[in-house]
Amino acid sequence: MTDIVPNTAGYDGIRSDIVALLEAARRAAARSVNALMTASYWEIGRRIVEFEQGGQDRAIYGEALIQRLSADLTRRFGRGFSPRNIEQMRQFYQCWPTEKICQTLPDKLATCKIPQTLSAELTSSPILQTPTAISGDRQNSESLLRNSIDLPALAKAFPLPWSAYVRLLSVKNELARRFYETEALRCGWSVRQLDRQVNSQFYERIALSRNKAAMLQKAEITEAADVITPEQAIKDPFVLEFLNLKDEYSESELEEGLIQHLADFLLELGDDFAFVGRQRRLRLDDTWFRIDLLFFHRQLKCLVVIDLKVGKFSYTDAGQMHMYLNYAREHWMKPGENPPVGLILCAGKGSAEAHYALEGLSNKVLTAEYQTALPDEKLLADELDRTRRELEARRMGRAGDAEGAE
Repeated sequence: MTDIVPNTAGYDGIRSDIVALLEAARRAAARSVNALMTASYWEIGRRIVEFEQGGQDRAIYGEALIQRLSADLTRRFGRGFSPRNIEQMRQFYQCWPTEKICQTLPDKLATCKIPQTLSAELTSSPILQTPTAISGDRQNSESLLRNSIDLPALAKAFPLPWSAYVRLLSVKNELARRFYETEALRCGWSVRQLDRQVNSQFYERIALSRNKAAMLQKAEITEAADVITPEQAIKDPFVLEFLNLKDEYSESELEEGLIQHLADFLLELGDDFAFVGRQRRLRLDDTWFRIDLLFFHRQLKCLVVIDLKVGKFSYTDAGQMHMYLNYAREHWMKPGENPPVGLILCAGKGSAEAHYALEGLSNKVLTAEYQTALPDEKLLADELDRTRRELEARRMGRAGDAEGAE
């Protein structure tokens, strides 16, 4: 029988369509499975918390409960149920309690029939008395099954991957955690991008920013690689409330305060900064200059020269920093390092003056403001919600204009 050779162009087209269909189906299936697992982890955490709240005598056995669950679940289901992972499930429910989930999906969860408490069902549970409590007590398992919730409906409350929620558990401030969750979903951040935004204290920076809309729009841009730029590595603004500075202070007092609170300042700078020195001297002709602070950034692989200014940024500050960087490049930069970066840390700056003073320099010079306190968090949350609505309205308006033009 003669083989029928299909038209090459036609075959390539249908093959591409089928491949795209299968890849989309697999991605959708992966997202669905991930959401269902996240919902199940939330339900596991809820059951643990409900059990612990069943009485004071149970609360003291919390660690023993987690250890026993870990052993039994690992024996039954394999990896993924270490004591640390189960503790994260417990924390997951505590950070996203039932009332918060119901606010997210009131219609869906109305049909989930989440019981108010599982204390009665778990009263007779021998989970701490017998190694086979998880799998051996059929009557207890059936009792729990009758009280189980609608996982597919609950899964809709958790659009982010489980690893993203694990990362968010480390954010202790509830408003900040809610902000990162909202932005991760709105911007489509990967877990790596979410981690980078949390590490850079994006919430604190946008709280102090005068142009929140620009920062929210910038956060929508996804990055293809992990290679960071100096702009991404250095925050703006910095929060230096730990210094407890008075209303009036000098640059030397600011520097002294930063040195005395060096550990806090390093935390504010970020994980990749290493302190090199202060008041590093350099001589040009017959004049001596001093660089306030000198750091090394491990990921950028370069020196970071910091100049402290208690007043507003001036274009003359850019020229001075440019001179410092030229000297550091020639005398302090070691083989294998990248050219040094300058940071002018000031109390205020004009965006236009900073732009025109720093644009086109052969050295990378950045400016950042410092603040000594964060604004009211409730007002911040309202302002962020209003800014998001304005951005969405602009986006819808541009889409409408485009359709009208067609």
